[in-house]
Amino acid sequence: MAEDLWRTWPVGSRAMVRRRLPAGDSHLFTDVVGDLLAVDDDGVLLRTRRHGDVRVPGSEIAIGKLVPRPRR
Repeated sequence: MAEDLWRTWPVGSRAMVRRRLPAGDSHLFTDVVGDLLAVDDDGVLLRTRRHGDVRVPGSEIAIGKLVPRPRR
């Protein structure tokens, strides 16, 4: 299934996921970008620069992709 493509991402890569926010929030989605620490049946764990380790449940992943590392 295309929406579960995140399940195939290799740990150690850099990824972006668009996360669905709860009903009633001021926005529908937020993006989480970081290094992929874990992928399992429940979702992904990303290490972000701003918020540290962020767990995103699979049910909240609207879309995502692997992205290049930032230039220094």
